[in-house]
Amino acid sequence: MSAREAEVRHAHPEDLPRIVQLVTEHAAYEKAAPPAPGLADRLAGLLFGTGRPRLRCFVAVLPDGTLAGYATCAPELSTWDGAEYLHMDCLYLTETSRGHGLGPLLIAALRTEARTLGLPELQWQTPAWNEDAIRFYDRLGATSKEKRRYTLPTEAAPAP
Repeated sequence: MSAREAEVRHAHPEDLPRIVQLVTEHAAYEKAAPPAPGLADRLAGLLFGTGRPRLRCFVAVLPDGTLAGYATCAPELSTWDGAEYLHMDCLYLTETSRGHGLGPLLIAALRTEARTLGLPELQWQTPAWNEDAIRFYDRLGATSKEKRRYTLPTEAAPAP
């Protein structure tokens, strides 16, 4: 299999069950908790709801029609730059699909999406331990900044 035989396109509603499978694999790969039940419904609204979708998803499709991976993105804001950029939230390829040129195709699709939206750049994060991804991004000519990502629930934590 080569990237020339594959297609990268916007996700379609009928892709959603496979995208949810890939998201679940991605969470396991990153040693994260599995997605909460109802992910397909939540993603359907974000990707295919009425009006301008908040989240965009591209899929890598093999010649046999199998979805081998996905990348998601959404416009975000930078206060320091006073400008929007396209934030890549996820990029994931199945283990057997890595190293065949699909990753660069997904990144190219996201860069095209950013240009289409009039956004000057694409930004993303990757876990510090994911050395394969870091090498891939470095080969693309991307630059990195050291930061830690924090999350804080909006609901107060229950008392111990």
